[in-house]
Amino acid sequence: MASFDIVSEVDIQEVDNAVNQARKQIQTRYDFKGSKSEIQWDRKSITILADDDYKLNAIKDILQGKVHHRGIDIRALKFEDPVKASGNMWRQPVSILSGIDKDNAKKIVKLIKDSKLKVQPAIQDDIVRVSSKSIDSLQECMGIIKKASLEVPVQFINMRS
Repeated sequence: MASFDIVSEVDIQEVDNAVNQARKQIQTRYDFKGSKSEIQWDRKSITILADDDYKLNAIKDILQGKVHHRGIDIRALKFEDPVKASGNMWRQPVSILSGIDKDNAKKIVKLIKDSKLKVQPAIQDDIVRVSSKSIDSLQECMGIIKKASLEVPVQFINMRS
């Protein structure tokens, strides 16, 4: 029986590269001269610190551009609400989404079942495994999922025949 897995993964090294590129750009930009604005990265989450709302949005745009340029889907970044920090600074936490949560996995399974293809989706932890006797049905299923507007970025791995 042929199968493949639907996952939502982020390459941490590419995120690290994007954050470092964003830091370099912030250091060289004229509108950030004399500013205490920075991006903090601890391999699990990103924190943006900025002097004011304008700089916060500028850093957010720079980060999104660098992440997109590195081939990471921007939906993998979840921007929390900015909060006031000490010293008239603004702090905005950014979490990196990895894995498919239960709600999105159920939406993917429902989408697959509504397509009436002869495939069997199954939720396994933070992945969705799809199996079928026909590889053509699996490829049709991939096409349907690619066209769907999901809340999380998805990739297809472990295609077995």
